[in-house]
Amino acid sequence: MSFFHVTGFRRFIVEILSDGLTFGAIGAVFMLTLALPAFDETASGEFNKAEDYAIVFLDRYGTEIGRRGIRSDDSVELSELPDYLIKATLATEDRRFYEHLGIDPLGILRAAISNAQANSVVEGGSSITQQLAKTLFLSSERTFERKIKEAFLSLWLEAHFTKDDILKLYFDRAYMGGGNFGVVAAADYYFNKKVQNLTLAEAAMMAGLFKAPSRYAPHIDLAAARGRANDVLSNMVEAGFLTAGQITVAQRFPATHIERHNEINSPNYFLDWAFLEVKKTISGSKEVGFIVRTTFDPILQNYAKEAVTSVIQENGERYNVSEAAIVVTDTNGAVRAMVGGLDYSKSQYNRATASTRQPGSSFKVFVYATAFETGRYSPKTKISDRPVCIGNWCPQNYNRSYRGQVTLLNAFTRSINTVPVRLSIDTGRKAIADMAHKMGITNDFPVTRSLALGVASVSVLDMTSSYAVFPNKGLKTPAFGISRITNLSNEVVFDARLQPENERIMSEKTAMDMNMMMRNVVVAGTGRRAQIEGVPAAGKTGTTSSYRDAWFAGFTGNYVAAVWMGNDNYLPTNRLTGGSLPAMIWQKFMKFAHTNIEIKPLYGVDFEPAPFIIAEGETNEDGVLINKRPPILQPLAANKLLDLSQKIANTIKNEEGN
Repeated sequence: MSFFHVTGFRRFIVEILSDGLTFGAIGAVFMLTLALPAFDETASGEFNKAEDYAIVFLDRYGTEIGRRGIRSDDSVELSELPDYLIKATLATEDRRFYEHLGIDPLGILRAAISNAQANSVVEGGSSITQQLAKTLFLSSERTFERKIKEAFLSLWLEAHFTKDDILKLYFDRAYMGGGNFGVVAAADYYFNKKVQNLTLAEAAMMAGLFKAPSRYAPHIDLAAARGRANDVLSNMVEAGFLTAGQITVAQRFPATHIERHNEINSPNYFLDWAFLEVKKTISGSKEVGFIVRTTFDPILQNYAKEAVTSVIQENGERYNVSEAAIVVTDTNGAVRAMVGGLDYSKSQYNRATASTRQPGSSFKVFVYATAFETGRYSPKTKISDRPVCIGNWCPQNYNRSYRGQVTLLNAFTRSINTVPVRLSIDTGRKAIADMAHKMGITNDFPVTRSLALGVASVSVLDMTSSYAVFPNKGLKTPAFGISRITNLSNEVVFDARLQPENERIMSEKTAMDMNMMMRNVVVAGTGRRAQIEGVPAAGKTGTTSSYRDAWFAGFTGNYVAAVWMGNDNYLPTNRLTGGSLPAMIWQKFMKFAHTNIEIKPLYGVDFEPAPFIIAEGETNEDGVLINKRPPILQPLAANKLLDLSQKIANTIKNEEGN
């Protein structure tokens, strides 16, 4: 025991050491308690996900048509960044970055002195590692608890990553204003340059954004951005990275950002929808930036927009209708155009995809197709057009008259109501609902006794997909807008060509019969306004009770399109029917779309398309003009061209005589 018996000065030393160890142990436990919440943030091994994806959209020809989400690009290595951008950032944000272990006491002290002298916060004490820790693991809330977590996480980062790795992450993940994350995206957005090509003045302006991007972003306050850039240049001289002479040119000729204006003709409704579709496809991806090749055709989009706008401007007030939507696909489901409303700047609500409205008689295609699939019916089958009731519900025909025995072809062409109701009684309404869902209607609707007359809610996009089954010989034809997705390293993430083949929904015989009947609607029925000279067109009109919704959906051998018209507030129109303005929009678009292309035959329709004349310009393998110059000539048969030439000659002769 004498070994532990200490007296005199040695006892004093032992007491000090003992107390020191005790308090040290207490302090260690306290520090561990503080550190545990911070290290819990790293338990998953993953950083905070980016606030959104950065998507660049291209049209079907490879031309950029817009962007959605954030702007982010981490594809440039640290060694490729300009040396003065790195030095400008270190001089301003963390001069001792390569010397400290994540927390810089000298930097904190220097910032505290500067802030005390200025009587305001003019300099931050957080190191680059601390700022990165906040970005990767924490929220932006200003609390003491967050600062403690930030400090411990900084030590964790320094222990697990090299200094260059930390700096690279900082340059890639820092918010730079304007929806841009990282210096690569910011360089492109502010200066329309690759980050490698930045000048010293531009690099200084970029480095000035780290502190307060919302205040110093050049597109918000150019004067403030230039003032901040001058501070950065002075910091570079003070840190010994540059001499006063080297920054003279940058100070004399400050950086200027490029002006970015939203394109008036940007296909925003399509981009909004495509962005949601892309996020479904890449959900769970750890990457942020993607390049998306779409099926979008800018020429057809212009035609669709022109058709919608002109018809509403000329007739909207007379019919008390204020909105319209159209979706156009090819016969394989590739979305070529989408108009979700009259003016995106006034309303971003996409009536082509988000809105669901009752389709009226355009829903009858599902009823007749279901009946034909039973094998008991054909277009020549006769059925009685007379009053019919299901319980206390007794639907009437549009003109309140009845024709007795009629063929299904005649009933469909004239859009008689009693006949599809009788068919629904025979086939069962659930079978009709199942057919609609198999063909492309995605939203649920109640299977009511009035289902045969279109008392269900559908979207324009779904109606287009469903109608595409018919020209596609009975195969399911879901609409799609994404053909290919690559990451920023050009690695393929998704390719539509690798998707499974479409399943058969109905027999080719049913598809042929339905095409023939819908062709008759356009030739001799309610859809006569949809006729296009020289083009085999087929479709079906739809009008709901009280005239709240009017539809025309149809197809040719080349394209499928559905048009809806109505009012957002569900107010009735002035007796607007599907065979009037919707059919006019459809016809106007299709007439434009079939100009100077090969008119393809329509399956099941005995019609010989007119020959066509190609206008000047390059075409793709589908015979579609891709030089983006509006076609001039309309497709005309040879005899029509001769007649037209004779008329022109006679007109000139008469004018000369007068």
